[in-house]
Amino acid sequence: MAAEQVLVDEISYPSKITATKPLSLLGHGITDMEIHFIHVKFYSIGVYFEPEVVSHLQQFKGKPAKELEENDEFYDALISAPVEKLIRLVVIKEIKGAQYGVQIESAVRDRLAAEDKFEEEEEEALEKVIEFFQSKYFKKHSVITYHFPANSATAEIVVSLEGKEDSKFVLENGNVVEAVKKWYLGGSTAVSSTTIQSLAATFSQELSN
Repeated sequence: MAAEQVLVDEISYPSKITATKPLSLLGHGITDMEIHFIHVKFYSIGVYFEPEVVSHLQQFKGKPAKELEENDEFYDALISAPVEKLIRLVVIKEIKGAQYGVQIESAVRDRLAAEDKFEEEEEEALEKVIEFFQSKYFKKHSVITYHFPANSATAEIVVSLEGKEDSKFVLENGNVVEAVKKWYLGGSTAVSSTTIQSLAATFSQELSN
């Protein structure tokens, strides 16, 4: 039976997908910016978790969405919950892989430098990620997936481009993996406020059941 589809800015996301285990779409949004008074959308985001993630967030039970949205401890707990997670990006405005690589580089480097965790190993790991994206060109509807297994400090990055075989890269530096999670899921410092609002609304509802 096909999973229901959820529209995120006209891009459809399955409400459930199976990675290692069945995962549910629990948050979504877009990244966007005003450029010379024009509203530009870059890509849509869908965030999937094992449904039992809720059992790791019981300390936030009964909190309204607005309160969760403003509480970075909630997002820290979400990031560190020992469940499988998957972030699926679908490109809206085409972009060179090198440009996307620069975005990751500055986001990860700034986060780790602020926490005093940016050493030689992190720099090398980050360079490999940038290299992986470097030669790619993301047309509209290209897909980038970050898969975070439950009890592992790794991430598998998969790029799906039209008419080409998927390419994969495994990121094995735990600090860089953590910084990528925080870039997409890290509350007030995350790249997409709409995704953060959506997660707060979903979990406020889930935790009140």
